[in-house]
Amino acid sequence: MSQGVIELETSLGYLLKETSSALRTAMEAVLRPLGMTMTHYSCLELLAQRPGLSNSELARGAFVTRQSMNVLLQTLEREGDVTRPAEARVGKVLPTQLTPAGRRRLEEASAAVRSVEVRMLRDLAPEEQTAARSILRSMIANLRAHEEA
Repeated sequence: MSQGVIELETSLGYLLKETSSALRTAMEAVLRPLGMTMTHYSCLELLAQRPGLSNSELARGAFVTRQSMNVLLQTLEREGDVTRPAEARVGKVLPTQLTPAGRRRLEEASAAVRSVEVRMLRDLAPEEQTAARSILRSMIANLRAHEEA
């Protein structure tokens, strides 16, 4: 690698971005027939695993703005996938809950998304998958530690 020049074929950052892009494209392709986007699916998955999250918490978890998440939540509420109280019990937070219909849609979407992940990991042995998760978590922690410093 030349000084100051990033070789794209060996740059981990570039390869991670390319992987992320390919993964998102594949996930969007399996979610589209279900009438979902990646953000829609992420929101439902977050709510299944952490019921009662606020708009801000969902936005952070789905990597979108609060405004985008608010628009999505209004749509999901109208479609019957989630419920939110009309008024906040404390402060301004309106905790969101999945409805039974939202859980059914999530089950179908999760199976589709899992099929993409299985395809992505197809050539990796279980110990390689474990190592990859560990390495990625370490990279995330290193980057976030620098942000907080």
